[in-house]
Parts: sequence; C-alpha cells; structure tokens
Amino acid sequence: MIRKKSRREESLDHAELARLLPAPGDPHLSLDRHLLLEEHLMSEIQLTAPVPAPSRRPARRVLLIGVPVTAAALAGAFAFTMLTGSGGSGTTAATPPPVEAPVVRIETGSTAQLASTVEHIAAAASASKTPEPGPGQYIYIKSKVSYLSVSHTDTDKSKTWVQPLHIRETWNSPDGRQGWLDEPGYQPKGGITLNSDTERNLNGPSYDYLKTLPTDPDALLKKIYKETKGQGNSPDQEAFTTVGDLLKEQLAPAKLNAALYRAAAKIPGVVVVDHAKDAAGREGIALAHVDQQSGDRTEWIFDRKTYAYLGSRGVQVEQVDDVKPGTVLECTAVLERAVVDAQKQRPGAQGTDA
Repeated sequence: MIRKKSRREESLDHAELARLLPAPGDPHLSLDRHLLLEEHLMSEIQLTAPVPAPSRRPARRVLLIGVPVTAAALAGAFAFTMLTGSGGSGTTAATPPPVEAPVVRIETGSTAQLASTVEHIAAAASASKTPEPGPGQYIYIKSKVSYLSVSHTDTDKSKTWVQPLHIRETWNSPDGRQGWLDEPGYQPKGGITLNSDTERNLNGPSYDYLKTLPTDPDALLKKIYKETKGQGNSPDQEAFTTVGDLLKEQLAPAKLNAALYRAAAKIPGVVVVDHAKDAAGREGIALAHVDQQSGDRTEWIFDRKTYAYLGSRGVQVEQVDDVKPGTVLECTAVLERAVVDAQKQRPGAQGTDA
C-alpha cells in the first residue's frame, strides 16, 4: 500500500509560505514613537557602557549627532536591549522627551573689536580670586545644559531635536582621580562615578595638570596645536574647541585662564559676536569660531560688564544635513563654580552630602 504524505510532512516552497502567512504589518512608526525609542536606546547604552571618566564634550558625544536614524533600526535595537535584559546596577529616571531646537537670528561676527575684547576678558580673569583646591577637596561645577539629541528623523527632516534644559553637577578631585557626575534623567539615579587612573592631558585635564601648563599665550597655543594634532575637523577648530572645553567643567588658575583667552585670540577665524545668550538666558558678548565642516559656530559667552565667563552656545550658521541656519544645537550656563570638602557636597552645605 502506498502511503501519501500528510501536508505537515510535505515541504512548502516560498510562494506557498507567502500565501499561508499573514501579510507583514507596516513598520512605520510615528515621530513620537520614533523619538521615544531613540531616547530609550541611548539611555540603555549609557547604562551598559563602562563608567566614563571626565571627557571632552561630555554630553554631546554619547548622542546621535547628524545621523538620520530609521524607525526600523531603532525598533530592532530597542528589541535587542529588551531581550538581552541589559541594564546597569542603578536605575535611571525616565529620560525627558526631546524638544524642538530653538532658532535664533544669526549675528555676523567681526574681528574689529577682537583684540580689545580679549584683553578685557583676560584682565578680568587675571584679577579674579580663583579658589585653590587642596588634598581631599573637590572642584564643584553646577551647570544648566542642553545638547543635541538627533538632528532629524527620516519621517521629519524639518526639525532638529535637543534635550530640554536641565541641571548637571560635577565633582572632581584636584588630581582628577576621584569624581562624581549627577545629571537626573540622563544618568542613573543618584549619579555615576568619574573615578579614573588615566594620565591627565589636554583632552582630559585635572586641576593639577592645568597648573603645569605654560602661561605664555604663544607657548600655550603651540602646545595645544601639538597635542591635538590630527584630531577634530581642522587644527584651528580643534584648538578652539580644546580651550573651550577647559572653560566649562574645570577650574583653572587665574593666570592660565588669562593665557587661554589670549591664546584663543590668535587662532585664525576667531571673531566677536556682540549678542549671545547662555542657557540661563543671560545675554553677553561672545568669542566665536565656525567649524567649516559641520557648519556650526561655537560661542563662548561673557558678561558684557564684568567679562566673566557665563556659558557657551552652538549655533548652526550654514545649512548642513537638513539642519537649518540659526538652530541652537547646544547651550550651557555655568551657574556655580566652587571648592568643597567632600564628594557630592554642595556649596553652603558643608558637612552634609548631596
């Protein structure tokens, strides 16, 4: 007797399988869902990555900059992190959804008042009484910040998305070996350690390292160009960025601060912008430089009367990758800079931890 194979035993070709299986669903995600998945993915990456040491451009490097992310790719990465159960030892509060980047009028920079403006800034820096951190103490910096989240999405290339303005606090020992970062919504609850045994340099300086730098502007600028050679989009842009990074979450001796400003004035392409606002809404005058590759201008903002450093701003000045001119890509404001006696301690709360 000849037995016939049942349908279950018969092999099915691709056409037969396609006929039997339901049609695949539409993978398109709404923009809100797209951004939600992107934010979740980036928070998962931050939790699973090794604890970072203090680094240059601390927030901007971990974000998707200028990359058109597809919804399918985000959904796949989201599924991977959920299936593998990845996560850090701490818990992270819900990351605030990104907001549309503000757009400002682009003011043309000028070199007409560059020399006099820099001398005013350098003189103010020299006269300032910078606290000297001692052994066991920590340099405390409190800032208000907003960084680029994603330049655009495949579903909407007309908008650029940034983090909402939020508080970021850092504590660093003078030698740079001990530190702490607290940034609610963007780091695990309570903060993360910044401890590091890495030898300090211009890309990751400590207060003790900064004290070894020359205070002659020409010698200082020569060292900056030498040690940052091959980094960034151009030598001039990298030199300007390096000086700017030393102004944000670091404390430098007064003479070095003055030398940094005088050195920056010697970088080709540096201009003065008469009006700029920091993340706290304070208006001032700015020293600025345009990145010729990315088309954005970095502005260091100073108080118009005291010439004290207020914060920084990144503004797109040329159309690149669908980012409109005038778009504010990042904005910072230094709210407090002090020396405290313990890690996670805030000024005015001596003897108690944060």
